[in-house]
Amino acid sequence: MLSEVLLVSAPGKVILHGEHAVVHGKVALAVALNLRTFLRLQPHSNGKVDLSLPNIGIKWAWDVARLQLLDTSFLEQGDATTPTPELVEKLKEVAGLPDDCAVTESLAVLAFLYLYLSICRKQSLDIVVWSELPHGAGLGSSAAYSVCLAAALLTVCEEIPNPLKDGDRVNRWTKEDLELINKWAFQGERVIHGNPSGVDNAVSTWGGALRYQQGKISSLKRPPALQILLTNTKVPRNTRTLVAGVRNRLLKFPEIVAPLLTSIDAISLECERVLGEMGEAPAPEQYLVLEELIDMNQHHLNALGVGHASLDQLCQVTRAHGLHSKLTGAGGGGCGITLLKPGLEQPEVEATKQALTSCGFDCWETSIGAPGVSIHSATSLDSRVQQALDGL
Repeated sequence: MLSEVLLVSAPGKVILHGEHAVVHGKVALAVALNLRTFLRLQPHSNGKVDLSLPNIGIKWAWDVARLQLLDTSFLEQGDATTPTPELVEKLKEVAGLPDDCAVTESLAVLAFLYLYLSICRKQSLDIVVWSELPHGAGLGSSAAYSVCLAAALLTVCEEIPNPLKDGDRVNRWTKEDLELINKWAFQGERVIHGNPSGVDNAVSTWGGALRYQQGKISSLKRPPALQILLTNTKVPRNTRTLVAGVRNRLLKFPEIVAPLLTSIDAISLECERVLGEMGEAPAPEQYLVLEELIDMNQHHLNALGVGHASLDQLCQVTRAHGLHSKLTGAGGGGCGITLLKPGLEQPEVEATKQALTSCGFDCWETSIGAPGVSIHSATSLDSRVQQALDGL
């Protein structure tokens, strides 16, 4: 077992194009969001496994020797046993969770315990996970958590090598190792979500941009890292209800809604083509095309019935500053993204952020197309992240 401290990060995700249409067999483009989840793993010899999740106020500890005595035969060590509902119930018994434990806290603990017991159940470890991602906003926070856990546990138990060499500030694993990380992270996601698509953990593992259609996932080659504003309207929404609403509208107006879904598919494909051409040296006219696609898709999503007054307000505010926005995810509130073109003066960006904040929204300036799961040296993390991991 490795003895050094491991520092791992993984990105969140946003849907660039293809929301709701993807449910009906169309293409969706998912991109890595450079708001990241960070994990610090420290091996120790006190005989305990400690898990701290400061974002949701969790501190949990288990005695390693006691875990060894429990019946964990339902887990096949060394392989990704499918976490069925029955398995999750057995995990709850092993975890010793109280009956009044909140669902979010319970699932986060169970996903950790599943991965720990499956990958390296005898190790004494102290693990802290802290995230820049807002929880429950449809930005892949649970996937980033699962990816960080899988990468750190596989590395500390030497199932995969540590790619960080002397003098490196940050590095990434090989393609084969990333595939193993992604496999385990998907199982962690299954503990949390039951039947996830696999898109969120794939984006968090590989980074960049992915194309998803009918269960098939493929990476876009060399997508540019685009600067954006990410805005959380903080309006809660129910994804299942919104998806059902689109389905009902399709049944009621098939000759109207089916062409809308086909058009959204065409927007995704055109965006994929443009991103592929942008590469290392994007041209101004390519950003103009991306802006047009954003506007068209937002209008289509409104026509599908998944818009919201808060999202309209977001689009109006950014349009007043010459910028283009669309919802990302299920809609009905939630989050929106705004494209920032190169050369935009920082005072204008700050004025836009201030205008959005004054609407009661949360706003971050970040990028999409970010690197996937990575391992860091301590000096590569800024003081804010270090302090959060240290519990300060």
